[in-house]
Amino acid sequence: MHQKNAITKELAARYKRATKKEKRLILDEFVATTGYNRSYAAWALRNAPKPGQPAKKQKPRQSRSRKYGAEEFGALRKVWAVLSMPCGKRLAPYMEEIVAVLERCAELELDPAVRDNLLSMSAATIDRMLAQERKRIRLKGRKGTKPGTLLKHQVPIRTFSEHDQEIPGFLEIDLVGHEGGNLRGDFAQTLDVTDIASTWTETRAVRNKAQKWVFAALSIILGRLPFEAAGIDSDNGGEFINAHLVRFCKENKLAFTRSRPYRKNDNCFVEQKNWTVVRKTVGYARYDTEEELKILNQIYKHLRLYTNYFQPTMKLVSKTRNGAKVTKKYDTPRTPYQRLLESPAISKEAKKTLKVEYETLNPALLKRQIIKLQGRLYTVNVNKMKAVGKEEKPQSLSSRF
Repeated sequence: MHQKNAITKELAARYKRATKKEKRLILDEFVATTGYNRSYAAWALRNAPKPGQPAKKQKPRQSRSRKYGAEEFGALRKVWAVLSMPCGKRLAPYMEEIVAVLERCAELELDPAVRDNLLSMSAATIDRMLAQERKRIRLKGRKGTKPGTLLKHQVPIRTFSEHDQEIPGFLEIDLVGHEGGNLRGDFAQTLDVTDIASTWTETRAVRNKAQKWVFAALSIILGRLPFEAAGIDSDNGGEFINAHLVRFCKENKLAFTRSRPYRKNDNCFVEQKNWTVVRKTVGYARYDTEEELKILNQIYKHLRLYTNYFQPTMKLVSKTRNGAKVTKKYDTPRTPYQRLLESPAISKEAKKTLKVEYETLNPALLKRQIIKLQGRLYTVNVNKMKAVGKEEKPQSLSSRF
């Protein structure tokens, strides 16, 4: 740095006396020697002190007064916690609506000035204020899908690019195993069903991967969707690729497709929900008893309302590649409920039903109910593991059939 300053002082005198053409040559030499940006190099030569004069002291940067105080941070942290800690880009566009909902439910009471500050926060400010609250340990699970060879030729392959992302009703389905790292024996599975267009997600726990239980859970989920199902897309597991489900789809005029083997991105919508909805809620423990199965479905009863009405999602709009750099653009974050209200394919009666249910919901209460059930699930699981350690095996799900 000392050498660069010396070069700058030496060239500055010549630069100020030079003609326009000579200045260009001096600037070329200066940029090549120092590596400075050309605009900055020209500024440095113009503003360099004369020989013998001390360098100009930069004015100290004036610190700005803090706009957001403890009240804003407390309110932000509560809203953030109620919504299960979303990122700033998801939270900022949804802030006005969720604050209004929490105020309606008497879960949040804000001073008008604090409320205005909270609603004016940018995504970057939200992330910066919550940086210390975000530290979490991420765990990874194991894959338990086994390929189903039966009737594969009757189920056509469908890739990610072929999905209809505009009309609600085209569903991706998958199973999430709760084996806890031990694939032996029977253990609970969560059937995850995600609508591609609206990101509406339904989940239900089943005893194991037997076709009987998976099909029964899928029938229940299809019956409570706020729209008509138009198609089902699954992976290549035998729990899905079977004559029972093929016949069901033909009778109900549902398009039934499957992903390419070993291409998880073909089911990217439901694969994403496997983590954000299922794993973040019930974790990676082994659930293989009747009581744990019951608690899982009690959690999912509240989770479907919490996720679909109060969890904004971002959908990929475009992706461009320039060499090694990939630029992705996403749409404005909206909840599945909001996406369905905006869809022209949803009937007015269905939208009215959704609005009526939405007005009765309290996201903070739903969150507390989920946390309470999570605590019960944890306690039951810990007690079961202690019993197993004493060779007192818990009742297995497989003993019921």
